[in-house]
Amino acid sequence: MSEKKRVLVVDDEPDFASIVQANLKKEGFEVEVAYDGLECIEKVKANPPDAIVLDVMMPEMDGYEVCKKLKSDKNYENIPIIMLTAVADHVGSTRYSHSDGMSMEADDYLPKPASSEDITESVKRLVS
Repeated sequence: MSEKKRVLVVDDEPDFASIVQANLKKEGFEVEVAYDGLECIEKVKANPPDAIVLDVMMPEMDGYEVCKKLKSDKNYENIPIIMLTAVADHVGSTRYSHSDGMSMEADDYLPKPASSEDITESVKRLVS
């Protein structure tokens, strides 16, 4: 049997991160959690995962900045990143938008509330 694929779930909402973590573990993934962008970067550098599930709106460093930083580094550019955000397309009063997410080098983009099933399916598709 092949080695378990590792996924880093990055979200500042502990309850949401726990649900995603539990569902990915149920599907046979090894899962680590980070609660902000800086912690994500530290964990990726310490032990690069096979995929990252990354929230956009977080303290310290947002998901767009994390994605940009990782995708511009040749050591991490091939790690699939799934961006998650609760930001609606029609909200004009924020610097976060769906189009920003799509223009990033993320490998997939899921609007919150994304179901754990959708997240799991995206991870499976990107790491298989």
